[in-house]
Order: sequence, then structure tokens, then C-alpha cells
Amino acid sequence: MKRTEARSVGEIIGEIIDSGPGARPEYDRQQASWLWSQLLGPSITRVTTRRYVEGDTLHVYISSAAVKSELAFMLDPLIKRINDTIGRPVIRKISLH
Repeated sequence: MKRTEARSVGEIIGEIIDSGPGARPEYDRQQASWLWSQLLGPSITRVTTRRYVEGDTLHVYISSAAVKSELAFMLDPLIKRINDTIGRPVIRKISLH
């Protein structure tokens, strides 16, 4: 068996995702949805009832009107943090419901 240079698991997964047609954009959208709870923490995650990405919009359902009101002022920085974490512009808008 021929030896090759060691690669990280992340590199291997990235290579697999990039090899499938249309897999990278869908992976990035799923990652954006997952990052919502990772970036905002457990207190926001507790009041988040549903989240999904449609096109370039992250839809987030919040059960607390007070939290929804506070988050409305933070949307632009949140979009930037999500896109910076992913490494490419995936989300252009966050819609709070």
C-alpha cells in the first residue's frame, strides 16, 4: 500500500463535499443554520423554536417577543459573523418570525 501525506478529517470532508455537484452550497446553508445556536448561545437557543435557510435568507422562529425585539437590532453583525465563520457570503438576510 502506497503511503501518502497525512490529511486532516476536515480536508477530506471538504474534498468530498466539493466533488459533488451542488453539495457545497447546501452544506454551507446547513452550516449557517447550525451556527445560529453556536454563535448566540444557550439562552437564545432556548427561545428559538425553528430555523432554516431558504435561498440566501436564514429564517428564525423566536418564541419570546422581547428577545425577537433585541435580536432585530443585531441582524447585520450576526449576518457578518455567520458569513465570516463559514468563510464565504452565504446569508444575506435574517428573517425573524
